[in-house]
Amino acid sequence: MDMAEERKGAITFKGNPVTLIGPEVKVGDQAPDFKVLANDLSEVTLADSKGHVRLISVVPSLDTGVCDAQTRRFNEEAASLGEDVRVLTVSVDLPFAQKRWCGAAGIDRVQTLSDHRDLSFGTAYGVAIKELRLLARAVFVVDKNDQVVHAEYVSEATEHPNYEAAVEAAKKAL
Repeated sequence: MDMAEERKGAITFKGNPVTLIGPEVKVGDQAPDFKVLANDLSEVTLADSKGHVRLISVVPSLDTGVCDAQTRRFNEEAASLGEDVRVLTVSVDLPFAQKRWCGAAGIDRVQTLSDHRDLSFGTAYGVAIKELRLLARAVFVVDKNDQVVHAEYVSEATEHPNYEAAVEAAKKAL
């Protein structure tokens, strides 16, 4: 991870500038691949959802209010997006904690994925926070051809993303 690009001050966490590890992913880019863990500890990559539109919601931790609300909101929105859209929530929470949280929250349309092992997603998408080893809040929409059609890095990690813009981008990508 020493060679990864670092971007200082692109976002803040509770008002403090933090360093993001990895490149900024932009609309039009080919979506970077990643290896994260599902709740059953199996590996999940971008290719596992190929042929679907992917709405990727990135949160620092499911155990915080905004992350909880963001994941619940995208779970509700998933119903209107249909079967061709996969909604993925990525955090560094342990898979066991994600599974427990989903069960308690009644989350059934969002797949929670853990990047705790090696920050593969975080460094590929430029959302790994160096100082905290958490992921910055962001939302990406990747079309069926693995092209990024929406990218939002939320400038203050404790604030909500633009839900409507992400859902609209997913619908347009169908």
